[in-house]
Amino acid sequence: MLRFSKIGRLRSFVAVILIQLFSETTARSCEGRCGERATSCSCQPTCEALLECCEDFKQFCVEISPHSGSLLGGTDFRIVDVLFDRKVNLTCRFKSETVTQGYVDTDGVGHCVSPMLFESGWVPFDVSTDGVSYSRSGRWLSVHHSKLAEAARLTLVNETQWQYYGTQDVGGALEMAWDASLINAQRVNVELWGYNETGEPYSERWRAEWTYLYSVSRDVPNSGRFRFVPQLPSAPLSAWDVGSVRVGPSTEPDGARNVNALWSDGHALAYNLDEVFRRDPAAWALGRCLQWDQEEKHLPRFLSEITDCPCTLAQARADTGRFHTDYGCDIEKGSVCTYHPGAVHCVRAIQASPEYGAGQQCCYDHTGAQVLTGDSIGGSTPDRGHDWGSPPYIKPPRVPGFSHWKYDVITFYYCCLWSDNCHYYFSHRPSSGCRAYQPPKSASVLGDPHFITFDGVTYTFNGKGEYVLLHSSNHELTVQGRTEPMKSGNGSVIMATRLSSVAMRENGSDVIEVRLSDWPDHLQVLLNQKVLSFSEQSWIDLKGVFVFSSTPQNVTVMFSSGAGVEARARGGVMTLTVLLPHAFKHHTQGLLGTMNDDPDDDLTSSDGELTAANSTAQDIFAYGAQWAITNETSLFTYDSEFLLNEYFFAPKHDPTFTPNFSVSEDPSDPLLQPTLKMCAGVWVAFCKYDTLSTRSLEMGNNTLLSLRNHANTVRDLQPVMSCGWLQPPSHGQKEGTLYLEGATVSFSCNPGYHLYGPQQRTCHSDGQWSGSETYCLSDDSLGIVLGTVGAVLAMVAMVVAIVVYNKKQKREKMKESEDRNTASVQLNVAIP
Repeated sequence: MLRFSKIGRLRSFVAVILIQLFSETTARSCEGRCGERATSCSCQPTCEALLECCEDFKQFCVEISPHSGSLLGGTDFRIVDVLFDRKVNLTCRFKSETVTQGYVDTDGVGHCVSPMLFESGWVPFDVSTDGVSYSRSGRWLSVHHSKLAEAARLTLVNETQWQYYGTQDVGGALEMAWDASLINAQRVNVELWGYNETGEPYSERWRAEWTYLYSVSRDVPNSGRFRFVPQLPSAPLSAWDVGSVRVGPSTEPDGARNVNALWSDGHALAYNLDEVFRRDPAAWALGRCLQWDQEEKHLPRFLSEITDCPCTLAQARADTGRFHTDYGCDIEKGSVCTYHPGAVHCVRAIQASPEYGAGQQCCYDHTGAQVLTGDSIGGSTPDRGHDWGSPPYIKPPRVPGFSHWKYDVITFYYCCLWSDNCHYYFSHRPSSGCRAYQPPKSASVLGDPHFITFDGVTYTFNGKGEYVLLHSSNHELTVQGRTEPMKSGNGSVIMATRLSSVAMRENGSDVIEVRLSDWPDHLQVLLNQKVLSFSEQSWIDLKGVFVFSSTPQNVTVMFSSGAGVEARARGGVMTLTVLLPHAFKHHTQGLLGTMNDDPDDDLTSSDGELTAANSTAQDIFAYGAQWAITNETSLFTYDSEFLLNEYFFAPKHDPTFTPNFSVSEDPSDPLLQPTLKMCAGVWVAFCKYDTLSTRSLEMGNNTLLSLRNHANTVRDLQPVMSCGWLQPPSHGQKEGTLYLEGATVSFSCNPGYHLYGPQQRTCHSDGQWSGSETYCLSDDSLGIVLGTVGAVLAMVAMVVAIVVYNKKQKREKMKESEDRNTASVQLNVAIP
């Protein structure tokens, strides 16, 4: 609860203003429990802050712990800050349709169990104590199984053995492990469940379903580990070759849904397949591969609507607004690329394709070149089902994880891993090249603070307030920055500012705010004015936006347009990087400039007034002040008395704060020489200013590191020309799998064949290969060809001779006719 001791008389005014400010972010009404004001109140932090609106907030808006779990369900979560009578019938209803049974423990704490869902992201739920009236509400975060912390799921020990069980030399006992404390039982059942999608594809009758198959074992100790030797199923179950293992209380009936349990990742149920598979896995798999090949031919083609891959590994890792690390092939985790041998890193397009919800995958080798399926089984492959799913999620093939398994992964097992028939798979899942890829443009805010625009203009603006960093009306994207005065080690104010918070939203998405926390070099993330925790997962799917934070120092925000915002904390300062795709060109304004490849107009105010980049520091300061926001347009959270006093009730640009526009370089200053030694190179001015103004070499060094990181990002995102994949000649080979500007590919032929055409082809700057196509012809083929050519030439010669002869004959006849006519005329003249 907030207490505003200095502005008590304005409390009601604050409530009214804040209700108006945040009315767009409220998700659900308080069901009339607070009278007329309830229409602007919701189970959001806004409601908690405004006790004027709902004084009984905590009686019906509940907080839970943990707040997230697997989309397969089974997580037991506690309802905090509320005590219940142990005799009540506690139930939870998710999305107003799925009800799970809860309970009250000996301490009066209520518990509920998350249900099986076919979607990820925030899911609303209601709580009832009588099974009839649902008077309390909250939110549950449903998480893709691969993005869930490993401790929160069932782990398959030696997963490769599970996936290949029954194939050559793969057998024995299978083992699994789990955190026993997450299942409220002394003894458990181990069950196998299968996943399938039924009905007519891409129709209203298309459905995703989970089916209980059988119990592997019942009533075993909840020790956290279990081993078993798979037995052939008594009934045919080959219809389910994708699924998960579930461990739950033995007191629950077999196959009971929505009970406290832990699930494994989705995987190939090789150990579940019948005797036919065990006898000849390759033949069985080929049959399935051919069946899939025919089915795929009757499904809509999606390749034309997916985005092209980045050309290089450097581009792929830098383009964080549109591509994110594929968890199955991560260079930061040792490059264990099971499905992409030869690759060291893969990324996935964050956004699914618009019509079919398809995904894009891009893989790269140790040289940084893209690996293509035309050259290697480890090449990049697009996906009919995006691995992370896509809204509305619940409909195939958009179910997170499992649609991808059904259409893209298990089929890879059929055609490539369990049999040697990858050509069928790659005919439907060929790698996308990078000829149409356009890298994004990068802009940054760093130090105390310095700005680098999208077109490369650099300047310093040390205003105190809240400003528009970026606005694009074309995409309805807004990024706002809050700056605050810096302090020295002894707590005194330095006449320079730092970026302390960034708030952003795109096209009606959730509002994301990233701000420096009280912990050194830690960032705090707020979702619609409420603190968002990353303790249980690092990736969160939200409305129109994704947020990723693997460490408290780094946060990446990814919007549907492909815009990316990266925030980093180092040395008490926030560094911001904004990445915009080519579609934003000519559609940006704000302190980060006009992205149009023209640096001369980057310092343009909101009313169109232009300030030259080489203007005085005072003129640039005046320019920056014009980009101050208003309370009505603010996306920021004012959840403390300090923020209310300093920013909400104060001018958005503080006219009383005048920074140091320059720093003196006193030869007697003991800090000067170390500063000059450290601050060499192109960024010397920013480095010197930060070091000498803050009296900290560490601060200057951090600024220098941030500047170098920005320069590296700009370098990595430079456009690269691609000429596209070249196939080897029939009966020959090629050497070289790089198809970018300057690359050369060489060709050779098999024994008994001769090379015709260029032996080498080079990729030119216009995106075209030099020379013409190369062929490998055998001697016999050559003889046939030459013989055929000779016959053709002879025939042509004969035709030419006939034509010449006919023309000669015609000329001779014409001459004879002319001679006769002349003689006749002469004769007529001679006879009177």
